[in-house]
Amino acid sequence: MTGTTKRLGDRLLGGAMIAMLVLVLAFLVTPLLVTCLLAFDARSFLGPLPPPALSMRWFEKLVSLDYVTTGLATSLKIAVLTTAVDVLVGTAAAVALDRSNFHGRSLLMAAFLSPLIVPAVVIGFALLLFLSRIGIVDGFTRLLCGHIVITLPYVVRTVLASLTGRDRRLTEAALVLGATERQAFWNITLPLIRSGMITGAVFAFAVSLDDVAVSMFLTDPSTYTLPVALVSNMRASFDLTIAAAAVLLMAISAVLIIVLERFVGFDRLLGQGLFRS
Repeated sequence: MTGTTKRLGDRLLGGAMIAMLVLVLAFLVTPLLVTCLLAFDARSFLGPLPPPALSMRWFEKLVSLDYVTTGLATSLKIAVLTTAVDVLVGTAAAVALDRSNFHGRSLLMAAFLSPLIVPAVVIGFALLLFLSRIGIVDGFTRLLCGHIVITLPYVVRTVLASLTGRDRRLTEAALVLGATERQAFWNITLPLIRSGMITGAVFAFAVSLDDVAVSMFLTDPSTYTLPVALVSNMRASFDLTIAAAAVLLMAISAVLIIVLERFVGFDRLLGQGLFRS
């Protein structure tokens, strides 16, 4: 009887866990499905769901708005440049932190990762004051600096994770066999941390493309990102172009996820197989 009671309790607990997972999944997915429906709504107003007819009118309006296309072009330029700088600087910083054991290393690592925990509004306001004080008033340059600050921790963290899983004896063996430090890095270390670099680059690109809080402080009248343009459009006249833009950003995110799975793999991203040969 005791064993039967335990098995019944395990089944009830398992059923409760499954029900909770279904509820959480529904909570996460339902807003996305509603947004997709609204983006293809043929009506000229926000009405009850489901829409009576579907149309591409909001996507056509989205691409016809000059300030939206200008913001999208700026966002893509900023995201690409930010990702390139992050990969170079973040990889170098991660390798230096991994190889060094000096006093204050933990403090320096915390400084690199601090943008992840400092509120974005604080970062944006601080960067606005700092860049203005040193004479940088160009909107594009300010946006680039701000996006590098908030996305660099992702590359540093993912590359550090890749370095943690590597066998240091491989580099030592290459040096013993006559390779230089540069050759050991390019032929041994770099292939081992490539997955971390790709993962960090994808995260950096996605975060840069989606940022609002920091960008709001650093834009100027002629240089602004897509999220800032969408927020301005919502304040001026709310319509379903914001839903079309959300679907566009979801599509870009889906492509990034596919790239991440194709070149890295979610098993490695989640920490499995770090010490496999």
